[in-house]
Amino acid sequence: MAEGSGGMEPSIRNRIYLDNAATTRMKEEVLQEMLPFFCETYANPSAIYGFAGEAKRAVRLARERAAALIGAKPTEIYFTSGGTESDNWALRGVAETYADRGRHIIVSAIEHHAVLHTCQYLERQGFSVTYLPVEEDGKVMPGTLKRAMRPDTILVSVMVANNEIGTLQPLAALSGIVHEKGALFHTDAVQAYGHVPLPVQELGIDLLSASGHKLGGPKGVGILYCRENLRLLPLLHGGAQERGRRAGTLNVPGIVGFGKAAELAGETLPERMERISALRDHLIDSVLAKIPDTRLSGHRQDRLPGNAHFCFRDIEGESLLILLDQQGICASGGSACASGASEPSHVLAAIGLPNDLARGALRLTLSEETTREEIDVTAETLKEIVGRLREMKVGP
Repeated sequence: MAEGSGGMEPSIRNRIYLDNAATTRMKEEVLQEMLPFFCETYANPSAIYGFAGEAKRAVRLARERAAALIGAKPTEIYFTSGGTESDNWALRGVAETYADRGRHIIVSAIEHHAVLHTCQYLERQGFSVTYLPVEEDGKVMPGTLKRAMRPDTILVSVMVANNEIGTLQPLAALSGIVHEKGALFHTDAVQAYGHVPLPVQELGIDLLSASGHKLGGPKGVGILYCRENLRLLPLLHGGAQERGRRAGTLNVPGIVGFGKAAELAGETLPERMERISALRDHLIDSVLAKIPDTRLSGHRQDRLPGNAHFCFRDIEGESLLILLDQQGICASGGSACASGASEPSHVLAAIGLPNDLARGALRLTLSEETTREEIDVTAETLKEIVGRLREMKVGP
């Protein structure tokens, strides 16, 4: 078992980090490529003098790398401050641009709050939003979407993979229905970009959001892929950066880091998926075998390579996380953006989990740095902690 007890923080060397869905460790190669653009090549890439040329070239290369990972054109990539901004821009931009065609938007009930809260804002602006129900494994059924489409539907947004339970959606089938009705299709790919193949042309994706810190890049930078020739009003107004669509001085170090992380992800994607998926399955099998009254959330096969989400009956998730932390294991109960919430998440409610299970939620998310030994230690530690918590609840 990893060292550390009594609330003392374990050393980094002994820590088992299984919260990669919240954020990943930035890769050393990414950092090294970013460093010159802080203090040496610090010019604004929008300037016209020669000193700005290297920054311009670096941004261009990053755009090419970000596009290559999803089979897009560099001109279809717009840099943002992260996934939340990209989601906001996609939804609000389409709503404002195409309001004359219709004012109906469809999203799944298990979207990230960056999408759900933006939809709530749009509802206050007079738009109509349908929140699609999902199956108990978290999937949106194409038939459900087809029945929800209306003549005034202008946009459908369904995430590639859920940030809590990891379920992958049938994007090609969904986008086909959307395009057949003349609407646009956006997907929040924050959890999936760099972790599963996302050929945007084959999948019929019009807009896609991603964030750098989910794939070994820096925080505070993301992209919005916007299909060529698609009109989209800007979210931020000001200068003419990003071809007049996204105002603000470019975050050159962050953009460079995003591009390098995307390049590295593309180079290792097939092997990484195979290795991490095998570790994930080993973790799932071990936990389900060792701990009774445990349920795996999400689809058993169609899930992110590194995602394992469990619900333990008669367990309070917060207590579980605290005890895991004391043993040097970093995990979460679900989305990091909703940490501190006392009620079960909207995702677990949407898939129909009863409260006595949903309150015992635990999300373990792996990376390419995760080892089999760490998985075995985690499964055994979980068995001990869950058993202890259940004994305490039953009492003498």
